[in-house]
Amino acid sequence: MTNKKILTTHVGSLPRPKALLEANDRRAKNEISDEEYNQIIQDSVDQVVAKQKEIGIDIVNDGEYGHITSGPVDFGAWWNYSFYRLGGLEMTDQDRWANPEKIRSTPGNIKLTSFPDRRDRAIFSAAYEDPDSGVLGKRKAVGNPVFADKVTYVGHDQVQRDVDFLKASLAKNNLDKGFIAAVSPGSAARLRDNYYNGDEEALLNDLADALHEEYKAITDAGFIVQIDAPDLAEAWDQINPEPSIEDFQRWLQLRIDAINRALKGIDPALVRLHICWGSWHGPHTTDIPLEYIVDQCLEVNAAGFTFEASSPRHAHEWKVWEKAGRLKEGQYIIPGLVSHSTNAVEHPELIAERLIRFGEIVGPENVVASTDCGLGGRLHEQIAWAKLEALVEGAAIASKHFYGE
Repeated sequence: MTNKKILTTHVGSLPRPKALLEANDRRAKNEISDEEYNQIIQDSVDQVVAKQKEIGIDIVNDGEYGHITSGPVDFGAWWNYSFYRLGGLEMTDQDRWANPEKIRSTPGNIKLTSFPDRRDRAIFSAAYEDPDSGVLGKRKAVGNPVFADKVTYVGHDQVQRDVDFLKASLAKNNLDKGFIAAVSPGSAARLRDNYYNGDEEALLNDLADALHEEYKAITDAGFIVQIDAPDLAEAWDQINPEPSIEDFQRWLQLRIDAINRALKGIDPALVRLHICWGSWHGPHTTDIPLEYIVDQCLEVNAAGFTFEASSPRHAHEWKVWEKAGRLKEGQYIIPGLVSHSTNAVEHPELIAERLIRFGEIVGPENVVASTDCGLGGRLHEQIAWAKLEALVEGAAIASKHFYGE
């Protein structure tokens, strides 16, 4: 990267405007036409791009506004948009958050257990079960699909809408740098592990081939595709009992290989990988250290790597980048300098200190300032936007440190 300042971005999800949320509810009830619905999305994207420009974000996106409204119902979670873009799925009424199914792994045979059976949740069960603890935010109860047939991609119209709306909004705001987030094959594979032919590697390969079409549509438009892959880190806590590091790394490699399969023929300069340990506001005492997965993550054919760097459980892990040669030629890091897990707005001086530390290790030209994870739905909109304002201020201070006035 060649810049005269440290650029700023974020991970993707931004606060949704009231009009968009209402339109989504109306769509679930078949009370809105496609024309009106799409116009509300476009208007909302225009507003959120303009807001990012006003604050000073350099690499903007559509707030993931097309994702929460991809299907005929509101599926809720960040990755559920893929349910409507993948063929071969069959919807059920089973909510994975509400069904504490215990699925046990054996050495060398890793299986993901249900979300309520996570190890962190077991340790802090009273806190997780207390609705006033703040550990879990409000979430709609939603059904989840199973893989009933070979996975295909059927979301061409939806991803094209994402591309067209963001392109139009960038033009209206005289901006030229944008990204669109897309689920990783491994994250999509977490829907259910009972693939129609029972072959996990076949499932990952089919998902990779399907999602390649989404990634290619984004990058063909000149946008950066952000591969949202919390499965690479978060999944560690969803394995019971805790596996060996070696067994997990073997399981992880299948997902790294699937991402690269999905990225075949796509310019790495238009790809960034998002790694995180989950967006819920829990203790996260059972998170896997970044050190154990970072080198495998860096095998992904991507230029940028976004990761949590302000989380109280991971802020100390800046040290992993001190290893000589860890970043390859053309790669850069996108550390999170503000967190989605606290209402406190980070001081710009603290953000600058963190940026300077990273810049001194890998070079300021190889750092882009970002957030730990998405802010939409996790913080009040006033707080979310204030954090982004602080991020821009902190990046300006760090830029002055490295580049002068």
